[in-house]
Amino acid sequence: MGSLMNDSLSAMGASIGVIERYREYLPVSDRTPIISLLEGSTPLIPSPRLSSIVGRGCRVYLKYEGLNPTGSFKDRGMTVAVSKAVEAGANFIVCASTGNTSASAAAYAARSGIRCAVLLPAGKIAMGKLAQAFVYGAVVIGLESNFDQCLQLVRDLSTEPGIAVVNSINPYRLEGQKTAAFEIVDALGDAPHLHLLPVGNAGNTTAYWKGYVQYYGLKRATRLPRMLGFQAAGAAPIYYDRVIEHPETAASAIRIGNPASWQQAKRAFQESGGAIEIVSDEEIFAAQSWLASHEGVFVEPASASSIAGLMKCCSQTACTQCPLPSIPDNATIVCTLTGHGLKDVASVLNDRVKPVSARPDKAAIMSVLERAR
Repeated sequence: MGSLMNDSLSAMGASIGVIERYREYLPVSDRTPIISLLEGSTPLIPSPRLSSIVGRGCRVYLKYEGLNPTGSFKDRGMTVAVSKAVEAGANFIVCASTGNTSASAAAYAARSGIRCAVLLPAGKIAMGKLAQAFVYGAVVIGLESNFDQCLQLVRDLSTEPGIAVVNSINPYRLEGQKTAAFEIVDALGDAPHLHLLPVGNAGNTTAYWKGYVQYYGLKRATRLPRMLGFQAAGAAPIYYDRVIEHPETAASAIRIGNPASWQQAKRAFQESGGAIEIVSDEEIFAAQSWLASHEGVFVEPASASSIAGLMKCCSQTACTQCPLPSIPDNATIVCTLTGHGLKDVASVLNDRVKPVSARPDKAAIMSVLERAR
């Protein structure tokens, strides 16, 4: 049943974006100009090998947000934020970004015909994301600072006339992002028992929980999931319950030391009976590689933190707060994959990744294939 629903939703999503699909649940009106790139309706991919790792008849699904128009989940919120900015008469949108927000903001600004400026921590943005911001026509400003300092400057700019901030401090962003929870319930026929996701600025955690609670209140779901978030060990302010002045992780999308949605996400974990945990960069990269080579899904490093977290929960060195042991048999588990792997290839294209050299003849090639068996 879930598979059939997933197929029909994907077909429907090919021609409409999240605002048109979920208009009745979003803060838009007939006066709102809809700025859309047909975002949303991303696949909910069954993961048989992860399901086998969890065991006990549990089913794991991957919400692959990397197939949004600019390659990340940010497009869901940006369509609403930019639509409302245009409705309010803004002629410039601004954002601070670790990469994905800048790409999305720049694309939707281009679509709407207004200007966009992005503030980035210089030298700390994946080149694929930086290229997107440039090619979409944004004014790209690199600052000798971290993301949190960039965000404070954006807050300062928010008082200027004609400027709209499109970071997740803008509530319209979270309204758009909550549609991912709607899609999951629509595809499965109910909410999952457990939802795992990466945590950086924590807006996505807040948005998913908002969506699940709203659908539950409308009786579109019979239960609420337990939310389990994963931060990189070197950038884990919520886990450690303190601001991290100099966050460090190779997963640049979640390299944030003072999340804008900290308290809202914390409430989501508490209200859902879930938890916030950490994973190391080594665990993140191992999960990224495993997911690509075992399930055929390539994600950026930050996205892989949800997979690393699931694997950690299932290992002998399980998370201290992990709720998996109390999940019933035959549970449904969803892992959010926030961005496409092509966003950040530097972590893959390193000295350890090289083509196998061989002479240009069949025997040499067969020799290589035999060694790979």
